Amino acid sequence: MLELFRQFALELKASGINLTILYDAFDFERFVSGLATTCALVVLCTFFSILIGAAGATVLGLSRGPAAMLVCAYVALIRNTPLLVQMYFFYFAVGSLMPVGQNAIGLPVPMIGNFTWAVIALSLYAGAFNVETFRSGIGAVHGSYEEAALALGYSRFKAFRYVVAPLGLRFSFASLANNLVDLTKATTVAYAIGVAELLYVSNQIWSDSLNTFEMMNVMLAIYLLLTGIVVWIIGRAQRAMRLPGFGVN
Repeated sequence: MLELFRQFALELKASGINLTILYDAFDFERFVSGLATTCALVVLCTFFSILIGAAGATVLGLSRGPAAMLVCAYVALIRNTPLLVQMYFFYFAVGSLMPVGQNAIGLPVPMIGNFTWAVIALSLYAGAFNVETFRSGIGAVHGSYEEAALALGYSRFKAFRYVVAPLGLRFSFASLANNLVDLTKATTVAYAIGVAELLYVSNQIWSDSLNTFEMMNVMLAIYLLLTGIVVWIIGRAQRAMRLPGFGVN
């Protein structure tokens, strides 16, 4: 099967379409490695950004004190500064304050690598938007549900945890899907700090093979596929958690 792809790619090359990732083993390995790194970024950042969003929305839903003010300040800071600036800040500014280790030959090596900084920056970035998404979903839950839970003897925290938050999550799915699609596309910014994700390795490939047009089209198809998978997963989760008669599709 692989040999058929290779022969097909060579025939395309003869016709002027140079897809080296299909017939050159080195380019293929680089491309697969970059795709795997992008997928790892998407999965890790999605997980942590949802945790951050849920934690922030919980604080805003239960507190009006300093903790809520800190969450509001974090959201305002992240949403009103460019992602690239945030990425540079964490990698170059905060990273320069982190301890440095040594490799096998005694050269200095940062204890926190560029991939980890990319996960941190992207998670905090998407997390700020998820805070607002979950907060809006919680705000859409009618106050009578919380009042009913309190009347049944629930504490305010338990009413939030078992009644308000689960319903608010169901209201949040549409906006959450948009946030996670944006996050998937934003992983390309990790290129700026040297993370060998899909854009980074594709740039290397088209620089070596002079096939910019072909690689750009491949990248377009890959990112369309990735965002489509994200939307499909969110849609499946939304349907699985649907409450008949509640009014959330």
